[in-house]
Amino acid sequence: MVKGDKTRSRKQEGLDGSPGHLMHRALQRMLEAYAAEAGADAPTHRQYVLLEAAAQATEAGGLSQAELVRITGIDRSTLAELAARMTTRGWLVRERSDSDGRARSVTLSEEGRAVLDQVRPAVAAADKRFLAALPKARREKFVAILTDLAASDAAEKAEARLAARAAKRAKKTGKKAEA
Repeated sequence: MVKGDKTRSRKQEGLDGSPGHLMHRALQRMLEAYAAEAGADAPTHRQYVLLEAAAQATEAGGLSQAELVRITGIDRSTLAELAARMTTRGWLVRERSDSDGRARSVTLSEEGRAVLDQVRPAVAAADKRFLAALPKARREKFVAILTDLAASDAAEKAEARLAARAAKRAKKTGKKAEA
């Protein structure tokens, strides 16, 4: 244990040691902070994420829904349904893509830009509220770790490392069995 680090030195078991469960609980806390800061009439957090991605798409001349899936991490069917509802509300514009007639290009409407501009301060306040649970010295590192975990190839790299370790152990075990 590093001097000054207050984390537990013993291995945690069950839910207390499950990264998946802990990330889920942390997400719940983040969404609660967002709801408290944004209010009942604000877009949902997923809608906010899609508005931000659509703002980037608009700057790029529009992006396909498939590209928005990659950027946001929202699954394809959920994003399509979300985009349809947000288009009905006037927040997004979906048109046939110039480069691919099968694809739909998504951009942010003027009304969507106004909604995004209105909700951004609440998002910043929610982020601040959420991160306040950590000591100031650990906040930047926490966000850096989340960034690494969210990287598109992070899971693949981790799986490759685990597979390599498993192969190495299997090889080692095989040699011991031969002896």
